[in-house]
Amino acid sequence: MSISHPANLSEVYAQHHATGERLGKSFMEDTRAVLFRNWIGEEKTILDLGGRDGTLTRHFMSGNQVVIGDIDVGALASARENYGVDIAEVDLNARLPFEDNSYDIVVLAEVLEHLPYPQITLAEIQRVLKPGGFLIGSIPLAYHIKDRWQVLRGRKLWVDGDPTHVQFFKHDELIDFFNNFLAVEDVVPLKGGRKAHWFPKLFARDVAFRCRKAA
Repeated sequence: MSISHPANLSEVYAQHHATGERLGKSFMEDTRAVLFRNWIGEEKTILDLGGRDGTLTRHFMSGNQVVIGDIDVGALASARENYGVDIAEVDLNARLPFEDNSYDIVVLAEVLEHLPYPQITLAEIQRVLKPGGFLIGSIPLAYHIKDRWQVLRGRKLWVDGDPTHVQFFKHDELIDFFNNFLAVEDVVPLKGGRKAHWFPKLFARDVAFRCRKAA
C-alpha cells in the first residue's frame, strides 16, 4: 500500500482544513464574533492571519478594509469568492509581504498553537501594525486542570487528532510571550466555565487576547 505525503506546508493545511469539513466552520464562532467585533470597531485596516475561508472574518468585515492572509490557497479562494475580501498567500514562519506600520488590527485566531516559530510571527506582526494598533485573537491553553488529568492518565495533551498543534502555552507563559513584543491589555477566558473567570490559570482552556503596539 502506498502512502501519500504532502509536498509542502500549504498541502498539509489544505488537507487539515478539509478533514471533518472544517471549511465553513469556526471554533466558538458566535462568541468570538461578538467579542472581536466589539474590540475592532469600524474604519480599520485589518490583516486576518490564518483567516482561512473567512468564516470568522465575515463578522468584522463591515465598515473595515480586510485582507486575509493564509497558506491554504484553496481556503483563500473560497474567502474571496464568498465574501469579496482581499487575500494574500503567506507563510507565517517567514517575513510577511506587507509594509511596516500598515494595519490598525492584526487578527490571529486559533493560529498561534500551529506555529513552529511563533517568535518570527510575533515580530512580523509587531512590524506591520501601526503604532497604537492591536493584535486580537484566541488560542487554546495547555496545562490546565483537564490537561493535567489527561497526562496523569497517560494520555497526550490535546488528544483531539490534530497533528498541527505544536505550541503548548500555559496562561502566564502566554502573557509573558506576548509582552516581549506588545503590551497585553485583555485576556478573556472563552472555554472552561465560570471557574475559568475566577481561576484562569487552572481552568481556562481557551482564551481571547488583545495586545497593543506602543504608540
